[in-house]
Amino acid sequence: MVSLMAIGFGFASIALFEGYIHSIYEGLRASAIHGSGIGHLTLYADGWESHGKSDPDAYMIPGKDLEKISKIALENKHVTLASPRLSISGLVSNGKNSTIFMATGVVPEHEKAVKGGFYEFQPIKGTPLNSKNDLGVEMADGLAKQLELAPGADAVIMGATLDGQMNALDINISGTYNTGVADTNDKFIKVPFAFAQSFYDTQKADSIVLLLDHFQHTDLVRQQLSDTLASAGIKVEIKTWKQLSVFYNSVRNMFDMIFLFIFVIVFIIVIMSTTNTMGMAVVERTREIGTLRALGLKRRGVSLLFAAEGGLLGFAGCLFGLCIHTLVWAVILYAQPSYTPPGNSTPVPLIVDFLPVSIAQLIFFMTLLALFSAIVPARRAARQNVVSSLTHV
Repeated sequence: MVSLMAIGFGFASIALFEGYIHSIYEGLRASAIHGSGIGHLTLYADGWESHGKSDPDAYMIPGKDLEKISKIALENKHVTLASPRLSISGLVSNGKNSTIFMATGVVPEHEKAVKGGFYEFQPIKGTPLNSKNDLGVEMADGLAKQLELAPGADAVIMGATLDGQMNALDINISGTYNTGVADTNDKFIKVPFAFAQSFYDTQKADSIVLLLDHFQHTDLVRQQLSDTLASAGIKVEIKTWKQLSVFYNSVRNMFDMIFLFIFVIVFIIVIMSTTNTMGMAVVERTREIGTLRALGLKRRGVSLLFAAEGGLLGFAGCLFGLCIHTLVWAVILYAQPSYTPPGNSTPVPLIVDFLPVSIAQLIFFMTLLALFSAIVPARRAARQNVVSSLTHV
């Protein structure tokens, strides 16, 4: 019973943690693609990664190529949206105080599709971006609070154009929103794409964001577009959401290491519990082993008996663990607890995904693990002398 409980709790721990990190990965992927607005694929002009920050004007996508690239991209059956972007930065002032800002110029009509489910997760207080309102912007509520601005208020942004000339434009705070990240909630502004071009006095864009019908097609579409655009004489750099989301990769690496650590601990517990239990069984059943051998059961048969018992012990422990896992999963699903991760400005729900395929694989693996853990004591039982076993006390 103790061994069964040890295997069961170990199984439940692995299954629950795997379900938790699966939900984390899904959330991080959705946050990278939709929440941060980088899409599944992002297209840059050739050389942007190496020289874009030092000489942005020379390594932006020209206005004449924007429509051509978008048209070619949308001809791919997996591409559902192609949206140009232009990032700007400078100072924003309420007339009394000023502070730095970073803004992304987006096409307002595309923004709801890019955001996906995050459009409701990051609700706008006020009015969303609208192409008909040339001066309307969405401001992160931390920045709005810092400047004492509310929806409907006016402000001014200032900065240098791509030619180095100073420029200043009036803005109207149409709405505020929470970025969900403390480090950006006091700096970000979202502006219409045409407004961003006017601020930098250019017809160019620094990137084109592509949305696909499914994230699994990312690498396929990247290769297809690279070939198609190259044949059309357009040189671009295409980055996937994984390449652009440093946070996703670092968090995934961390959780993979934690999962490996927990799995190794449970692995050792299962081996030791099964080996110890079967070793005691061999000692306690010495006379029974001698009787079976005297009746003609071969050594291989004795080994198989104890190995099968070890496998059954592991399987029963997995079933017990599955019951614990399902109970805890149901409690979490009902209670819907939440927590605030480091760096976040808003709480997130604690979610544990139920993964039938992974659970079935884990049951199979741990049953085999218990079976093989019983082989050493099983072989010891098979090698016992028949006469000595029958007279064992």
